[in-house]
Amino acid sequence: MSPLAISLADLIARLDEELPDANMLARISEARLRAQTLTDLGDQLIDHYVSKAKQSGASWTEIGDAIGVSKQAAQQRHTPAPFERFTDLNRHGIVLAQEAARTHKHDFIGTEHLLLGLLGEPRGLAYGVLVAKSGSERRVRDAIAEALPPAGEKAPRGHIAFRTESKEAIEQARLAAADLGHEWIGTEHMLLGLIRVEESPAARILRGLGFTSDELHETVKAAITERLATRDER
Repeated sequence: MSPLAISLADLIARLDEELPDANMLARISEARLRAQTLTDLGDQLIDHYVSKAKQSGASWTEIGDAIGVSKQAAQQRHTPAPFERFTDLNRHGIVLAQEAARTHKHDFIGTEHLLLGLLGEPRGLAYGVLVAKSGSERRVRDAIAEALPPAGEKAPRGHIAFRTESKEAIEQARLAAADLGHEWIGTEHMLLGLIRVEESPAARILRGLGFTSDELHETVKAAITERLATRDER
């Protein structure tokens, strides 16, 4: 059984197609960024099934055997993380935020990067809310671009830390989910978390686009109700 319905040739062809004028050194840099994204997504995939295994009663010893590491290594690596209740779409948004920071050669993940991450996941409710209010994805991207700090000298390697305001936005996303009585934390809750950190770049961008915290809360609440009702009808 093939692990993925994608091959190395597919990845190479897509990169070459998207960067037709780039030289080989630029393509190396882009390939490294994409490899990191694939690694992060792979880790999230393993985390997902580790969580399912724990819920079904598997021990850390059994999980370690399945992964091919010791019980201690499995427990340390896969103990519930800050993003445990984040939906897959929201986790993907976090990965995209990290890659946005890396692409712009920033050694931090700011709220502006988190907002870019939400825009990069069009299946999420946050994307729909953002585009519906602003009129177009381009308008939101332009507003974020104006607020981004200047690019650094080189892309950071390895882990990129969240700024304090980004950590606060993530915590506010959890609180927003709790306020709405939801066990999951989706892109919609992340959007609410961003605007709640009032002095953050993302909150200023959102206010500039015409959002207010109270109105956004009601819009998100209505959008969730509508989506759940649509699912019930299927």
